[in-house]
Amino acid sequence: MSTPVIRVENLGKRYRVGQRERYFALRDVISRVFTAPFRRQKRDYLWALSDVSFDVSQGSVVGLIGRNGSGKTTLLKLLSRITRPTAGFAEIHGRVGSLLEVGTGFHPELTGRENIYLSGAVLGMKKSEINRRFDEIVAFSEVERFLDTALKHFSTGMQMRLAFAVAAHLEPEILLVDEVLAVGDLDFQKKCLGKMEEVSSSGRTILFVSHQMNQIRRLCKRAIWLDGGSMQQDGSAKEIVNAYEAKALKTNREELERMPGSITFGSWYIRESRSNRLDLETQSGRLTVRFEAFAKQDIRKGMLVIILRSSENVVLWSGMYADLQIRPGPWKFDLAFESLPLNPGIYSWETRFYDGHAWLEHLQSPELSIVSETDADIFSYLKGSLNLAVDFDLLDQTDCEVERL
Repeated sequence: MSTPVIRVENLGKRYRVGQRERYFALRDVISRVFTAPFRRQKRDYLWALSDVSFDVSQGSVVGLIGRNGSGKTTLLKLLSRITRPTAGFAEIHGRVGSLLEVGTGFHPELTGRENIYLSGAVLGMKKSEINRRFDEIVAFSEVERFLDTALKHFSTGMQMRLAFAVAAHLEPEILLVDEVLAVGDLDFQKKCLGKMEEVSSSGRTILFVSHQMNQIRRLCKRAIWLDGGSMQQDGSAKEIVNAYEAKALKTNREELERMPGSITFGSWYIRESRSNRLDLETQSGRLTVRFEAFAKQDIRKGMLVIILRSSENVVLWSGMYADLQIRPGPWKFDLAFESLPLNPGIYSWETRFYDGHAWLEHLQSPELSIVSETDADIFSYLKGSLNLAVDFDLLDQTDCEVERL
């Protein structure tokens, strides 16, 4: 068994919670020195990460998932040596490239060109190595026109483009990527995911943080689920993501009541499988999708719009239902489909409700996952979304009338 390139053992990070102290004059400082032995001050601490242990082998692509504040970014900062651990340790074997907050590792007063060379030097690369990859970095980032402009004048999206291009092309052996792709547009996100697939296929190691579960499914074979600073689960990306999304389905009624608006939408699930996952191998024919919501007031003539979108945000289906009478309290509605002719992939539901005064929009979480074990990867980019039943018949050429010129 090969030695892991990342080894984390009982890693923990503690922060002190509190406000900055006010300005003190010299007399106050002297007074505090003499009174300090007789004064006890209560301090509040927060463990952002606690007792985390795992190994990552070379060439692995590992996704880190969890809610905001679960410790994902803290973990990457510890691995990047940006901050020191309070407990435990982390061993890194190899050159590390980090893509954390936008602009991390860049100098705002330097130009884009100068920051490329600065980042390469930090990674320990020679100038000749950076020169060899320079044109590829610029072409990928699409900021050639502003290359000699100070970075502080770049937009957030431009900084992200350049940062990702540098991190991916300067050949680090280990790439740590935080939730930064959300800043870019859809086309650039797809471009970045394609580049990370290329990087992983070359034998380099990637730790990838994302709230987009379709990105985790596409890129990672393994996932680590953090919750409250501790490890919840570690295993196959498909299994971990399904478990994570299943927990998200269990929306608390009290949480719905506290949300703003006259209507709040909670969970949804496929009734036949009691989950957000549709397996084409076991499910065929009619299926029902159930949505749960909570009404805070009496609605006499409501209007509901349901939209099904592809991972590229293309509308695949929509339905509109008017003159809905809804009493205050929990309510449910079903969408019954004779079939759902979609190819394996990730899809999303969107609900829009008009209560007589305003439109309320909500993106239903988690996403709809359609899977098939027998689905082949060949020509996957040509499949599209629809999985229509089609009969193909190759006719006998003797039946074809050919017009001769």
